[in-house]
Amino acid sequence: MIASAVALSVEPGAEAGGTVDHARRALAAQFRVAGLDTPELDARLLVGHAVDLDHAALVAAGTRKLGREEADMINALARRRLAREPVARILGRKEFWGLTLAIDGATLVPRPETETVVEAVLAAIDAAGARQQALRIADLGTGSGALILALLAELPNATGVATDIDVGALLRARANARGLGQTRAAFVACDMAAALAGPFDVIVSNPPYVASDDIATLASEVRDFDPRRALDGGADGLDFYRAIATAAPALVAPDGFVAVELGAGQADAVAALFSAAGLAPEPPRTDLNGIARALIARKVAPDGRRQQ
Repeated sequence: MIASAVALSVEPGAEAGGTVDHARRALAAQFRVAGLDTPELDARLLVGHAVDLDHAALVAAGTRKLGREEADMINALARRRLAREPVARILGRKEFWGLTLAIDGATLVPRPETETVVEAVLAAIDAAGARQQALRIADLGTGSGALILALLAELPNATGVATDIDVGALLRARANARGLGQTRAAFVACDMAAALAGPFDVIVSNPPYVASDDIATLASEVRDFDPRRALDGGADGLDFYRAIATAAPALVAPDGFVAVELGAGQADAVAALFSAAGLAPEPPRTDLNGIARALIARKVAPDGRRQQ
């Protein structure tokens, strides 16, 4: 496949005589043969990036001739994708909850299933009629800032504190906040909640949750390009849920809650950890694939009732 990508750079179709549409179709064909999941979309995004055109402009410019530098860039991007580098990493950005977030080697690529956590949090807030309230939110292990920035975009009077042990990730999250004009978020370098003081109305986290020995079995796009620190949840994948369960009861407000992303098959184990810590888990929310993906847990009052 790489040889085919190299050939594109010397064929007339990728030189000054070639067109934007020819290059897009050639990449899509290569990606399809290579077994990539979304060959047409990947080709459109990469060609659009190389020639600096969005989707609508790319269609309109289909017959435009490519220059040598453009063709060379297209081929360079194609080689990276054929090596299984995710498109988001090649572009350096990813859409999440309608927000464009910059990413780099210190951060996970925000994934659509993580939006399930945002949905679960907003549903719980709306059920309490609290969307306009001055809520205080903590995002533990923020990475690119996806969760905290999505929630602040929906909650006009909320403020947030986001943490990450990786300073590089924290700087990226802060830059994303600035790029979005978001001034209601603060960023703190620490391990999960180590430097925080409550109370928080909402604590959210998409923690590392892959069992250490399972990382080698992940798809190349994840295993070879996402930072291991953001994936590795310890021997059973539950280390960070234990840390959250330990810290959350002292940090969450009496009528607040904790919301975490779950790995596939982890709902019961995480719910048990939260229950043992004095939190009352609710039924998990499933993602579009039917996988239990988001879990909310609330404080339990001294009389055993869930606080609301």
